[in-house]
Amino acid sequence: MTAVDDPRGLLTALLDAAVAAALPDRVVPPNLPTPPAGRTIVVGAGKASAAMAKALEDRWQGPLGGLVVTRTGHGVPCRRIEIVEASHPVPDARGEDAARRILGLVGEAGPDDLVLCLISGGGSALLALPADGLTLADKQAVNRALLASGADITAMNTVRRHLSAIKGGRLAAAAWPARMVSLLISDVPGDDPSVIASGPTVADATTFADARAIIARYGITPPPAVAAHLAAAADETPKPGDERLGNASSVIIASPLASLEAAARVARDAGVTPLILGDAIEGEAREVGRTMAGIALSSRAHGQPVAAPAVLLSGGETTVTVRGTGRGGRNVEFLTGLALGLGGAAGIHALAADTDGIDGSEDNAGAIVTPDSLARARELGLDVPALMDSNDCYSLFAKLGDLVMTGPTLTNVNDFRAILVLP
Repeated sequence: MTAVDDPRGLLTALLDAAVAAALPDRVVPPNLPTPPAGRTIVVGAGKASAAMAKALEDRWQGPLGGLVVTRTGHGVPCRRIEIVEASHPVPDARGEDAARRILGLVGEAGPDDLVLCLISGGGSALLALPADGLTLADKQAVNRALLASGADITAMNTVRRHLSAIKGGRLAAAAWPARMVSLLISDVPGDDPSVIASGPTVADATTFADARAIIARYGITPPPAVAAHLAAAADETPKPGDERLGNASSVIIASPLASLEAAARVARDAGVTPLILGDAIEGEAREVGRTMAGIALSSRAHGQPVAAPAVLLSGGETTVTVRGTGRGGRNVEFLTGLALGLGGAAGIHALAADTDGIDGSEDNAGAIVTPDSLARARELGLDVPALMDSNDCYSLFAKLGDLVMTGPTLTNVNDFRAILVLP
């Protein structure tokens, strides 16, 4: 394959390599801890947690049992570990029940037992156990408001930790004095364990005051019970140095950067120079797209920051401030902003997708932009800026026939973006 002959094929191969580098069957086995003298209790949450459980179960020597919760459609059959599917990104009663059972399981662990916790992106919504005095409906309302506000994942998870009975280190505290080992597939900028799935097994440095400030910053009016809970600040999350976390450790077994590096190797093999712009890029999706367009155009015209043939690779998690009622997703909105910024420039192709196979809450992973995307849209009578303003970018790429459909990949290292600049 050459980039000039098949740019779409190369972009797809780059995404495939990024996903493959983070598949649980590849990253779980080398990171398994030594078996304990007592029992091994497996718990976990996230879009990859069921596949992680299967990879663990296939290779574990000795007795094993437990429960993990994953997103609906992301389940993998296991023999000894129970798999529960629940709603994401807005939590539901199945996730609440699973979280309560998980908290109960780890509470039964003794000093000779091992609690093996499998955590990946999406775990925050799936571990939906409200703090005392709150209901699932309260958490659902706040979650919807945060998702529509444009808040980044760090801000959202700060609030979630302070509305939860299990997040922000509370799960690890419940397991003490048992040894707890957490295997983490990172989907967050900077790979901060306290942000991945809202950090159920690690200390939390944020406070109720931080959560209140985020609610105010994004103009969110929470349900009265939530406002009262945040104001009372009666039960802070475990902080660094808490003795209940002394037997807990965490290992990041897959990350956005590792997946970008895997894609870069495929690009080099195809004779294309890769440039990794970063694995923690955040911001409003459409604006990040326009900025990336400027970088690609500079490479095309001036050979800076990299000369063609080249591919600009990046990861992280952009955000979308929802103003319209269309079908969206941050990757298709990023690509729409990119296409408008490129203005149909020759020789520039791009792919953006969520590595879990789901862009937001739609059925696509992402989409592809080609040099003639805007021209084809005009031929179809589509008003591209208007579609973006109504957050209807999914419809744009569906009508162009350029959606990327992978189905659930059973991993999650956040967004993958590749902009191919050809001579």
